[in-house]
Amino acid sequence: MAKFGRFGKLGLVLCAMTAFMLVPDVAWSAGDLHLHGSDLNTTILGFLPVWIIPFVCMLLSIAIGPLAVPHFWEHHFGKVAVFWGLAFLVPCGIVFGAEVALYQAWHALTLEYMPFIILLFSLFTVAGGVRLKGSLVGTPVVNTGLLLVGTLLASWMGTTGAAMLLIRPLLRANEHRKYRVHSVVFFIFLVANIGGSLTPLGDPPLFLGFLRGVPFFWTTSHMLPEMLFMAAILLCLFFVLDTILFKKEGSPTSPASAGSSEKLGLDGKVNLLLLVGVVCAVLMSGSSWQPGEVEIYHVTMDIKNLLRDLILLCIAGLSWKLTSQESRRLNGFNWHPILEVGKLFFGIFLSMIPAIAILQAGKDGVLAPVINMVTDSATGQPIDYMYFWLTGLLSSFLDNAPTYVVFFNTAGGNVSLLTTELASTLTAISAGAVFMGANTYIGNAPNFMVRSIAENQGVKMPSFFGYMAWSFGILIPCFVIVTLVFFI
Repeated sequence: MAKFGRFGKLGLVLCAMTAFMLVPDVAWSAGDLHLHGSDLNTTILGFLPVWIIPFVCMLLSIAIGPLAVPHFWEHHFGKVAVFWGLAFLVPCGIVFGAEVALYQAWHALTLEYMPFIILLFSLFTVAGGVRLKGSLVGTPVVNTGLLLVGTLLASWMGTTGAAMLLIRPLLRANEHRKYRVHSVVFFIFLVANIGGSLTPLGDPPLFLGFLRGVPFFWTTSHMLPEMLFMAAILLCLFFVLDTILFKKEGSPTSPASAGSSEKLGLDGKVNLLLLVGVVCAVLMSGSSWQPGEVEIYHVTMDIKNLLRDLILLCIAGLSWKLTSQESRRLNGFNWHPILEVGKLFFGIFLSMIPAIAILQAGKDGVLAPVINMVTDSATGQPIDYMYFWLTGLLSSFLDNAPTYVVFFNTAGGNVSLLTTELASTLTAISAGAVFMGANTYIGNAPNFMVRSIAENQGVKMPSFFGYMAWSFGILIPCFVIVTLVFFI
């Protein structure tokens, strides 16, 4: 069989999607293209909704594929992601109609996936153009300092921006060390997740809250105690662990630092200005300015959001043009991490459509018992610690942004009430969505990119379940303490 090029493969997928339109609509009212979670209540084994099986299989593929069939996975993980996306869309087209399936795919890709991947791409390109010159030696003090700086930066330049800015300096500082995995794992905990909890710029769920009327600095004031508490615990744990391992290695000195004459400084400083441009573009999309809307195949898109995405792509292009390629080479920059995220999350965004629809159905969906757990049946009052845990655990495996919105609406969706009388409930939802994104590699996109960059530079990172052993062993006890201190 002749091999297809990239554009040929993309054409096959588009043809398959277009072919859905030839399938007659079945069991669906004309004109209604939305997928209602209340119509997806069929279960298997008495508890597993049938429609989320492709999503579960997508997660299992990510977890098991690199271990069971590493060579196949390395070369074909993109095809696997597309397969599981189509494993939902094809049955959806048969049962609910081709137009419904095509609409669901188009809606997910245009309003959710493309803005998501464009923002990540721009931050990855721009932050990857900043190189810390000179040599840092990865002692416990230096490593803890880098984690602290990244944690503080994450809320103001996004977890992706902070992670891409500092992961390479951390890896270079520790390239002489025998034990490096723990540094990357704690980096994911702090810089790629928990550090982004203070502003809407830090993490997508908080930005969605901002778009719904939550004041910009509301999270800064209301989540600061929880964020500082978690950061302090994790930084102390890391310092103790790194000190023990550093001494076990014999307190090694980096041979590179001894022979390096390059002074500490920043190369590619123009990218810092471009990072400000990324922040301004994101803030613009959340402003009250309304230039209008455009509708393409029943999906309404805000022109200002399209403008934001165009600006972000232009900023990424400027970064690539203005940054020395030698500087990027010395920084260990390559496109593999963002390509991996782009391919895998393509399948994730498509296969999780029914899971989000079921959650959005609330008490009418098959997950009604889960939704009911967040409200006291006797008083009708929200149970903050349940909001924290359910939002967090679901955010660990689903996209944390729509999960945040589901529980935001479950709590009433009244911004004036949620930011005043029910402030503790909104804080619990926000903390769950942001903090527990660190529980798995797929909980937050920077997790995947950090892991990929680390592996490209020779760090043997844990498997999907291996990483969960780290996160559950360290983070879950911390979250229990946070629950007892702040949410009960």
